[in-house]
Amino acid sequence: MDIALVGIGKIARDQHIPAIAQSPDWKLKACVSQSGTVEGVTTFTEFDTFLRDCPETRVVSLCMPPLPRFGYAAAAIAAGRHVMLEKPPGASLAECYKLAGMARSQRVTLFATWHSREAAMVDAAKEWLSGKDLRRVTVTWREDVRRWHPGQEWIWAPGGLGVFDPGINALSILTKIVPDGLHVTEAHLEVPENRQGPIAAQLRFAHPTGADVTAEFDWRQEGDQIWRIQVETAQGTLVLEDGGARMFIEGCPHKGDARALSGEYPRLYARMAQLVADGRSDADFEPLRHVADAFLLGRRTTVAPFHE
Repeated sequence: MDIALVGIGKIARDQHIPAIAQSPDWKLKACVSQSGTVEGVTTFTEFDTFLRDCPETRVVSLCMPPLPRFGYAAAAIAAGRHVMLEKPPGASLAECYKLAGMARSQRVTLFATWHSREAAMVDAAKEWLSGKDLRRVTVTWREDVRRWHPGQEWIWAPGGLGVFDPGINALSILTKIVPDGLHVTEAHLEVPENRQGPIAAQLRFAHPTGADVTAEFDWRQEGDQIWRIQVETAQGTLVLEDGGARMFIEGCPHKGDARALSGEYPRLYARMAQLVADGRSDADFEPLRHVADAFLLGRRTTVAPFHE
C-alpha cells in the first residue's frame, strides 16, 4: 500500500522512514513537510495539496508534534484516508475522542500508536502477570533530555507534555501489562522557572485490589539512562528494563518467545497494515488520560531554570 509521511523531523528519520523501507506492506509515496525531504519521494509543503493531488495514497502517518496534529488528522479522515498517529495521539483527550468518532463515521482506520508497547518483552510480561496477585508496581523513567530531545523547544510548550513525552511511554507499557483500571490519585510536577512543561514528575495510582503503584519521571538523568518497571506479586517479582527490551523474573533473565518482526516501529507498521486490511481501528487513549489527570491533580513546584 502507498503511504504518506507528514512531518519529516527526527522521529520520522530515526524510526518511521527505516520501518517503512524494510516493510513488505508499505511504499513511501509522498511526504508533507515545510522543511524536510526524503530522497526520491515527492514532497508537498501543503497538506491540502497532497490530499488533492494524491487521491490514490489512502494512508497517512502523522509524525509532527501533538499540538498541530488534530487539524491534519481531521482533514485526512474527512478525505477518506486512514490515519496513523505518532504518540501521544493528540494534545488533548477531547481531540482524540473526536478523531475516533470521525473515523467511525467515515469508516476509515485510526491507529493511535504506542511504540513502547511493541518492545521485545512487553507481551511476555503481560502474559506472566496475568492472574497474579499484585503487591507493588514501581515505574522509574529517568533520562537526559539533552541527549534525546536536543533543540526541541515545542516539547516544553503547552501541549508538548514536558517529561511526560517519555513518561507516556512508560504509562503505555503499564496500562498494557497491568490493565486493572488504574487511576491517578496524586501527582507532583517539577517545572523549571523558564519553562511551561515539567522536567520531572511523581505519580501515585489507585489499584482495584490495593497494590501500591507509583511512577517517577525525570529528565535530568546523567550517565546511565533508566527505563524500568518493577512489579512485585505474591508469586514473584518481574522487572522490565531498557523500556521493555529485557525482562527478569526473580532476578533471572527471561528470553521469552522470539518476535517474528524485529523493532518497535516495524511492528507498528505491520499492525497498521493489518488494521487497514481488516477495516478496524485501534484507538486506546488510556496513557494520555493518566497524563491529563496528572496535570489536573498535580501539585506544582518551581525548580531551577533549564537551558540546553
